[in-house]
Amino acid sequence: MFSKTLLSLAMLAAAVVAVPSTSKRATCSGGQSTANEACCVWFDVLDDIQTNLFHNGACGEEAHESLRLIFHDAIAISPALTAQGQFGGGGSDGSIMAHVDVEGKYLANNGLDEIIEAQRPFALKHNVSFGDFIQFAGAVGASNCNGGPQIPFFAGRSNDSQPAPDGLVPLPTDSVTKILDRVSDAGGFVAVELVWLLISHTVASQHTIDPSVPGTPFDSTPTEFDAQFFVETLLNGTLTPGSALHSDAGEALSPLPGEFRLESDFLIAR
Repeated sequence: MFSKTLLSLAMLAAAVVAVPSTSKRATCSGGQSTANEACCVWFDVLDDIQTNLFHNGACGEEAHESLRLIFHDAIAISPALTAQGQFGGGGSDGSIMAHVDVEGKYLANNGLDEIIEAQRPFALKHNVSFGDFIQFAGAVGASNCNGGPQIPFFAGRSNDSQPAPDGLVPLPTDSVTKILDRVSDAGGFVAVELVWLLISHTVASQHTIDPSVPGTPFDSTPTEFDAQFFVETLLNGTLTPGSALHSDAGEALSPLPGEFRLESDFLIAR
């Protein structure tokens, strides 16, 4: 279910070009066999990022933030704005990396500049588009976590993009209605699909809502891609991991020591 929803987000308004099939398989420089020679570069990218971005395939902070980056790039599309004659964003087009000087200033994207700048050199090195690289790295990072999904990847996005408008990425201070309206506009997603998508928070953490406790996870098993996030989000909150509750920034009371809870997660669960 998660894979279906995340894959759909990854394809939102992206110019994904179907590579024609061939009867003869190609052999890549590393000895891998693939249906099309255009896919060979991704074997090289995989080896490179597993070693040098994800620290030998670990489910660490880079993997977590790469998964977050998928969503923030892909959700930035609004057919409603387009219908009003405005630019509604390009979805998973890599604009968040190409125009980090603009999109990186949006409140919802706070803290993503680090993973963007960590990823950028790999995309440039292997001459792949930012949109493709973001989706690929997020899929690989998720698979590094125990129990993580194997997310299909489609290449062919252009590097031609413009900055997405502000306000298209949901904030933890947003109401449930506003978040549901946003995901419905972006891709026709319904409430249950939004809940499925939130499974990504099982390996997520916060850094900027309460800077005094950076890296505080959203559940008690942050390296496991499991359902514990859902279980613990239903528990009553009684404490904060930091010295104070930052409700104005989207923090809700947490049920467990050392665990952070987003106000939006709390409200959606109820």
